[in-house]
Parts: sequence; structure tokens; C-alpha cells
Amino acid sequence: MTPAETPETNGNGDTKGTSVIVNAIAVLRTFSADEPLLGVTEIANRIGLHKSTVSRILATFEQEHLVERDPETRRFRLGLGLIAVAGPLLAELEERRVAYPVLRELTEQTGETSALMVWNGTESICVEQIASHHKIKHTTPLGASYKDAMSSSIQVFLSAEPAERVRTLLRSGAITYPGLDDTSLEAYQIRLKDVTRRGWAINYGESSIDEVGVAAPVYDHRGDIVAAILIPAPRFRVSQDRLQNLGEACAAAAHRVTTRLGGRPPKGAEQDGPS
Repeated sequence: MTPAETPETNGNGDTKGTSVIVNAIAVLRTFSADEPLLGVTEIANRIGLHKSTVSRILATFEQEHLVERDPETRRFRLGLGLIAVAGPLLAELEERRVAYPVLRELTEQTGETSALMVWNGTESICVEQIASHHKIKHTTPLGASYKDAMSSSIQVFLSAEPAERVRTLLRSGAITYPGLDDTSLEAYQIRLKDVTRRGWAINYGESSIDEVGVAAPVYDHRGDIVAAILIPAPRFRVSQDRLQNLGEACAAAAHRVTTRLGGRPPKGAEQDGPS
């Protein structure tokens, strides 16, 4: 059901209130790093709402500084008020605080971008990044989310999920896998076991032909995966030999973050780094 199809009222009015919230969230989610500026009509068309409804929502957001209007185009972008909303959450993320110096060292060591990703159950979300110093580089903007099954961070998080949960996520489309069938699903689950065995995941141009990604898990004191360290890099800079080096460096960085958190890998999971 799209926001426009959500019922507006019921006997006690609760559905109407829920509908307004759902619609407002849908408006915010239309903005992305690739398309930071959007007009009312564009937003309305994408989420199936009337322009007047979108205009009212944006007017309220603008008053609260959650969106702001570009002075030249009069289109909207996300506003600094969202930082005030998200700031307390980011400040409380111990993984982010602990990982920051490790990410800086990792980027210095490899010359590539490094990022910290967390899992919300269906998406891998970037909460910290240190960009590569190279002119040509791949970056992962803060707040960017990924749902592609071949994404290396998605592989890391799914490797810790029960097999039935993985099947449900892929078959429902919550995690995208074009052309999924029983054979590819079985092969994917074998791939996830390889991630656990190896200690890091590989995406060698499978999501984007020009990009390579490696990711490794960060564990808490229970041995649960709480984050992933990600290295995205242009494919032309990553030979198969360098891919191995990046994977090992990523796993070693994830091990350092795990140790700094007081965490431990579960029995049978490999992580490169000092014992």
C-alpha cells in the first residue's frame, strides 16, 4: 500500500494520524545523495500523493528546518534540522566513536575510503566514513542505505541471519536480488557461509561494474555482529592480489574495533588480527 492508498480515517481517528506520519516519512525518504534537490511535483509523483499534500508536509518541515529551499531553483533539500534530530543517536553509537580512529588508520593504510555500516534488519546504513585522498574514489555518504544482496556489507550482516530469514528477505524483495531462483538462492547461502569462514565479504563489480567492495564484521561481547567495516574502491585500482590485501586489511580493522568494544567473534568465525 502506497502512502496515497493509506486510509485517512477510521472510527477513532488513529489511522488518520498514522497516515500523516507515514506520508511525512515517505516525503523525507525521497531525498538521496544522488538526488539531493527535489521539487514538489517530483516528490508527489514518486510517492503517489497529491501535490497539495506534499506541499503542506514540506511547509511544516521547512518551519522546523528539516528541509530547506534552494534560493535559485526553489526546489527542496534536506535541512540541518535533521542533524539535531539524528545527533543524539549518532553520539550514542559506541561503535561509531570507537571505530573512527581505526577507520582513519585504515584509509591511510589502503588509500581507499573506509566506512562503518550498521544493520536495521533490512538495510545496511552508513554511520561514519573517511574518504579516500584519491581524486577518483568511491564514497559512502552518511545515512546512505543499501539493500542489494551482493553488497559486501549486506553479505556480512546476512551471514549472521538464520537461513530461513535470509530466504524470506530475498524472496520478498526486501533485499534485492534480480533473477532470484532456487538455484541462485542456494548458491547465495553457500556464499554467506564462505563469508563467515573467510572473515570478510567480497563484491567484485557485482552491484556496480566500476566498483569493488570488501566488508568485515564487528562483534560485541555476546559474539553478535553489531557493525561492518566497509572498503569501497574503484575497480580499476583493485587487482585480484590487491583484493586479498584489502580484505585482510578490512578484517584486521574490524578485529581492532571488536577488541576496542570488548567484543569477541563467535566460535568458528575468523577475524584477522592479533590474538
